[in-house]
Amino acid sequence: MIDDFAKEYLHSDLREIREVILWKLDGLGEYDVRRPLTSTGTNLLGLVKHLALWESRYFGEVFDRPFPTPLPRWDEPGQRGTDLWATEHETREEIIGRYRRAWAHSDATIAALAIDAPGRVPWWPRPDVTLFTVLVHMLTETSRHAGHADILREQVDGSTGTAAGYAAQRRDAAIVDARRAEIERAATAAAKFDHGLRP
Repeated sequence: MIDDFAKEYLHSDLREIREVILWKLDGLGEYDVRRPLTSTGTNLLGLVKHLALWESRYFGEVFDRPFPTPLPRWDEPGQRGTDLWATEHETREEIIGRYRRAWAHSDATIAALAIDAPGRVPWWPRPDVTLFTVLVHMLTETSRHAGHADILREQVDGSTGTAAGYAAQRRDAAIVDARRAEIERAATAAAKFDHGLRP
């Protein structure tokens, strides 16, 4: 009984956070979903591409239920990092479609297996896992990237919020600027403490 509850609870949260990831692309042009917004190149569409690949892998080959489309090898050095950005030849629709197909494949795996079903993650130091372990891992990974997407989207156009139904109202620019200045003053004052300049 508790196993069914745990599986459904984790799966439900995973389904919700997947939608949040895609919502962060809504209303943006091609440049804004692709452009690097950190020094390492993190971008919104790249997060979707990354999650599509790894969800396919974790709920596919880990449980001997390969994703129908071939995936790049996880141990191919030349492929590392290419899942984190979209080339000019990859369309947004292709990447989102791949992510949605990954969801369907993952959902079928989750539905078919018991929460304690065994799997094997060859790239982990302790490769023997269960469906529970992978559900928790994928929920954590997707939530982590949803947090990245929150920050990236705010950098692009100031939009914030945790889901389409909970989008934060845009605040007056003067109020936002005043709050940022207040936080900057606090950070500057605290930095003086690092140098022994306590009042």
